[in-house]
Amino acid sequence: MEKKVVSFDVEIKQLDELSSEERQLIDKAMESTRASYSPYSSFAVGAALQLANGKIFIGANQENAAFPSGLCAERTAIFAAQVNYPEVPIKMIAIAGRNKNGFLPTPISPCGGCRQVMIEVEHRYENHPVKIILYGTKGIYVINSAKDLMPLSFIAERLYE
Repeated sequence: MEKKVVSFDVEIKQLDELSSEERQLIDKAMESTRASYSPYSSFAVGAALQLANGKIFIGANQENAAFPSGLCAERTAIFAAQVNYPEVPIKMIAIAGRNKNGFLPTPISPCGGCRQVMIEVEHRYENHPVKIILYGTKGIYVINSAKDLMPLSFIAERLYE
């Protein structure tokens, strides 16, 4: 039997330790939680991403009474960016979540579906890593690549091995 250890580094920062670009994305992600349509969960998620060309796109979760018909904040932002600038890679994405008590102390991380979409985005743009910034009031997680969140990811090449 072979055993493999899969690990990655997460930087935990405070707002004053972020670059101005990172802080701007956090602010936009927090702001975009107001565009969330979350009447069932009362859990609003906002995302803001910056493309390599500097353009910024936002997204917010959109729920639906038929639960599978909703969409996460991360994917709304990613798909909007790819439709408008299909040739430009994503540089980084910030994600913030709040409930009826306000923004969460511990950052939330993307669901598995969003992680898979981020993996595909990195692969689509020739393995251009997407920095992920997860906002929490008690600390901000900074992750260098979607591959770090999903190390045993599914990519197209695996279909043809």
